Amino acid sequence: MESEEEVAGLRDVLARGGVAAVPTETFYALAADPASEKGVSRVFEIKGRDDGKPLSVLVSSRDDLARLGVEAAPGLLDRLFDIWPAPLTVVLPLRAPIAASRGARTLAVRVPALKTVRRLLALTGPLTGTSANRSGRPPISDPDEVARELGADLDLLVDGGTTPGGAPSTIVDATLDPPRMLRAGAYAWTDRPK
Repeated sequence: MESEEEVAGLRDVLARGGVAAVPTETFYALAADPASEKGVSRVFEIKGRDDGKPLSVLVSSRDDLARLGVEAAPGLLDRLFDIWPAPLTVVLPLRAPIAASRGARTLAVRVPALKTVRRLLALTGPLTGTSANRSGRPPISDPDEVARELGADLDLLVDGGTTPGGAPSTIVDATLDPPRMLRAGAYAWTDRPK
């Protein structure tokens, strides 16, 4: 997704409430505008998952967090951005719920370690980042498999080649003091911001 036309096409898909599959540093993710009720609902339909569970969101910068309404202490964000980009998803407080938070005043966010995805996010803005798979099935790292499993339901597949796979991102709840690990994963949670 290098050309202006391709990026414009992705933006158009997202603006219409569409869903794309994008590569991350672990697996492919289902990407929609996290503020779009239509896009977020479609992600749940594609996954075949209960619509009440919040979705994680991929961001490229601290400014993206502000645009989403994240209200975390500046010191905490400084420490997180010393770690990011990394396969580390962090639950942070929100000023107000957005579509991806499904009514919660918290949001799980990550700055992906994959540079090409961060470049894409810099052009599109934040995107949902739940794994591209049907609920109960393993996450997918091969774009051809994404196309076979989900292609008919997707508006766009951003083919970034086969992703590394492995463990999913580590999830940490930073609304607690001290932050608490919710899921062990690809990032070794030894840095514990206070």
